[in-house]
Amino acid sequence: MSEFKGKLIVFSAPSGSGKTTIVRHLLKQAPFNLAFSVSATSRDPRGFEKDGEDYYFISLREFKDNIKADAFLEWEEVYRDNFYGTLKSEIERIWKLKKHVIFDIDVVGGLRIKNKYPKETLAVFVKPPSVDELKIRLKKRSTESEDKINMRIAKASVELATAPQFDKIIKNYELETALKEADHLVRNFLELK
Repeated sequence: MSEFKGKLIVFSAPSGSGKTTIVRHLLKQAPFNLAFSVSATSRDPRGFEKDGEDYYFISLREFKDNIKADAFLEWEEVYRDNFYGTLKSEIERIWKLKKHVIFDIDVVGGLRIKNKYPKETLAVFVKPPSVDELKIRLKKRSTESEDKINMRIAKASVELATAPQFDKIIKNYELETALKEADHLVRNFLELK
């Protein structure tokens, strides 16, 4: 275990809510001293995604072997045979760098981290303007089939119902406002002036 035990900052939301944009923005803020927790997944890479940068792309069998070995801080079968999870070794890697961990993670995983580390975690839910707007954003990405988009939209309604379980909710109706709010929340949580 690393001597440095940093804070954990979780951003969760339905796909297309803007959490990745917010997390990328926060990672650029030097005073926050953040490092991105790269999740593991059993799904194939999309578009320009890079192994070890966007995700650790591992086989379904390897993912299940890691579950049996208790190698995950949290994991979830998000869609059939599509697993996502946070390897415990990833948190250790970041804490060895003496940095705080920031997550871009599904709502179930985000709440699991919050439950395991309640005092060290800030859990933020990013709320989209509407489910219709989510669908528009997902279509603009042009990375998934209509069926996959419809699956994500159906899941979004369930995810939106979990928002009150998070420490804070950012309404991402206008990006600049959402980014300022995220900056403020993280600055206060890390107790920076």
